[in-house]
Amino acid sequence: MSNHVHVVLRCDPVTPWQWTDREVAERWLAIFPGSISNRDDPACVERAALALLGNAERLDVIRQRLGSISWFMRALNEPIARWANREDGCSGRFWEGRFKCHALLDEQAVLSCMAYVDLNPVRAGMCETLRDSAHTSVRHRLESAQSAIAKALGKEQQEEALKPVAGLDVDTLSDLTESSYIELVRWTGLQAHPDKRGKLSATEEMPPESLRNVAKHPGEWMRRVQGTENNYYRAIGSAESLMLKAAELGQRWMKGVSGELALQKLREHPSLW
Repeated sequence: MSNHVHVVLRCDPVTPWQWTDREVAERWLAIFPGSISNRDDPACVERAALALLGNAERLDVIRQRLGSISWFMRALNEPIARWANREDGCSGRFWEGRFKCHALLDEQAVLSCMAYVDLNPVRAGMCETLRDSAHTSVRHRLESAQSAIAKALGKEQQEEALKPVAGLDVDTLSDLTESSYIELVRWTGLQAHPDKRGKLSATEEMPPESLRNVAKHPGEWMRRVQGTENNYYRAIGSAESLMLKAAELGQRWMKGVSGELALQKLREHPSLW
């Protein structure tokens, strides 16, 4: 976006502790080369790696950072800030403040957050189609799908599931494909913009088949997507997962539980939608 970024991340703080010291050192130097004067010189890189391998305490700190969202955001945000400041010929703070982070507690939360992020440029009025939404994963998916179709001409085309791309590993979402996800995002964008030319309401057109995999009613899905930033705090998920997270944090309640409980009642009585 013009003044901020949205990123959906999977954080795995455990895996770096399973890597060998050599792998930790090589991964760290690939991101933060530090004093390495020539990355293309194997001897220079090896000297830096040996310096790290001889410092066990430093390797422990590096393992923590390689599994940290905070350090990922630092590595992402700092080069952007330096680049922008060079373009503007100024110095000082570029980002307004520390990033906000929501834990996505279940696959439904991951998927609705993905759709929310993919629709950000459209929602901000920066573009009118998904294909014109720069820097989004849905545009990348569209381009990849088009390339796959071109390569599959004259052959039987097999759709690629979304699972290996997004890390979704729940049985209820295992049949969600790239094209069905794109269809779901496009439909969601039409519903989210009442003034958009050519908009069809839910009564005029049936929601896509893929929506049945992620919600029992279109209103449930739309509430989750549109409320990604405002209806939750610190974590997004079902009422049960939010309460478990609250207990883990030593809290008795968490923002978003009331709305999720209301959705549960609506699921039990569909006529109330």
